[in-house]
Amino acid sequence: MGERNCRDRIIDSANVTSQLLNLIVSVTPSEKPQNRRCKLIDDDRQFSSANKQQRQRYVTKMGKCQVNLGRIQEKKRFLSDIFTTIVDLKYRWFLFVFMMCYIITWVVFGIIYFFDAWIRDDVSHIGDPEWKPCIENVDNFISALLFSVESQRTIGYGSRIVTADCTEGVILLMAQSIVGSMIDALMVGCMFVKISRPKKRAQTLIFSKKCVVSHRDEKLCLMFRIGDLRDSHMVDAKIRAKLIKSRQTKEGEFIPLEQSELNLGYDTGEDRLFLVEPQIICHVINDHSPFWEMTAESLKREQFEIIVILEGIVEATGMTCQARTSYIEDEILWGYRFEPCMTLEKGAFRVDYSRFEKTFEVQTPAASAKEMYELKEMERQDQSTLSLYWDHLVHSCFSAELNDVLQDEGTREMWNKGLGHTARRLISH
Repeated sequence: MGERNCRDRIIDSANVTSQLLNLIVSVTPSEKPQNRRCKLIDDDRQFSSANKQQRQRYVTKMGKCQVNLGRIQEKKRFLSDIFTTIVDLKYRWFLFVFMMCYIITWVVFGIIYFFDAWIRDDVSHIGDPEWKPCIENVDNFISALLFSVESQRTIGYGSRIVTADCTEGVILLMAQSIVGSMIDALMVGCMFVKISRPKKRAQTLIFSKKCVVSHRDEKLCLMFRIGDLRDSHMVDAKIRAKLIKSRQTKEGEFIPLEQSELNLGYDTGEDRLFLVEPQIICHVINDHSPFWEMTAESLKREQFEIIVILEGIVEATGMTCQARTSYIEDEILWGYRFEPCMTLEKGAFRVDYSRFEKTFEVQTPAASAKEMYELKEMERQDQSTLSLYWDHLVHSCFSAELNDVLQDEGTREMWNKGLGHTARRLISH
């Protein structure tokens, strides 16, 4: 009788367990049974930007910020930092500025020399052996301009010279020499800084054109790849990322380009890189991530931009270098992973950059990280409930069978001799 009751209770508990497992599979945290199952991505989960209207980027793929500054009232502030202003000019404007500086100084001093000769009446006494001019062989503006160019560029043909009887001519020649030296020094310094700027070093730091979303260590992660094409490596390289997205506050204020930080391992030090080979940068999508509630379907409807900034010190020059790129929602592949591009050959590691951009598809749930976390919590709680239920059921069944067995006198004697303690311990376990 006890065995029959125990068997019936076990069958009933098995039915309850089956119903609970079906409930776990069919129900999702959003309480919508038809949408609760985590579907795997199919072959048609390729995102195409052709179906979306082209929109303006905040930062281009090459790292240029698409922001134009207009209606600046205090433009004189740029003149207070003239060196940076000149260095930031494009090469055509840079060369034009210094070319005009030379031409203007030549013309200005040429006019002054000719005006001095005209005031002293040297123009009217050309060829007079008894007349002592301020500058010999300067009888018109062209000759004065040639003298200005020869003096500033230290050409010195010898046909036009300042005489010792002209004090103002000597002073003008000294002033022009100083001004010319200042222009030369400024041009050489600006040109050197412009050529050696670490901005050009950033051209050899590359980023993958796509981001991927897949699981790593049982966590949903957003990943992209970076690499350095040079043999001279970056020192103290650091990586960070920002999410650019528009939103509206609860008070109705519209924030067009709000910036939020994406954690790339700042807490663990993973954001500091030893960039010798291409590395995959990972952003774990957890409850602190702005992508916590993002699904594969909502990714198609979102509009955002991820700005990635790589900073480091150039090993050759010691100057700080910064490389930037951006990813929009169309450039994120859900359910993909990067192919390895490094192999071991002849005792050394070889990097194949032809595989830098290659990805392959992996099975990834289309649900958000939040939904998968809530589903795991439900499974854990249900398993804990089932475990307690089974322990109680087994304990009660074995207790009933033990009472039936103890009705026999021989068994009761074994129990009294000490085996009862062992049996009870087995029942408790």
